[in-house]
Amino acid sequence: MDTQFSITTSAASRIQTLMSAENSPYFRVRVDGGGCSGFQYKFDFDTDKQSDDIEFSAHGVTVLVDEMSLPFLENAQLDYVEELIGSYFKVENPNATASCGCGTSFSI
Repeated sequence: MDTQFSITTSAASRIQTLMSAENSPYFRVRVDGGGCSGFQYKFDFDTDKQSDDIEFSAHGVTVLVDEMSLPFLENAQLDYVEELIGSYFKVENPNATASCGCGTSFSI
């Protein structure tokens, strides 16, 4: 599978900052069932790489995506957004046909 998943410099910078505080070598992006639109993004730190993880590296950070989540994230981009209402990780996902107001839930 030739899936592209990219990481912006803003996301990489924030991940680096958080990884030092968490003392963890990996940042994980996962898609779970649930949320108000059917699927939701989950962001976690992890100390171990699993056998079904695919590594995406850019701008000095490594992001892990498990095999089950990968089809949902095909050609997506992880960004970190800072706005007046708050700062958050955001996935720009061309596969999502709808998303909810919180930005972490989507449908395909």
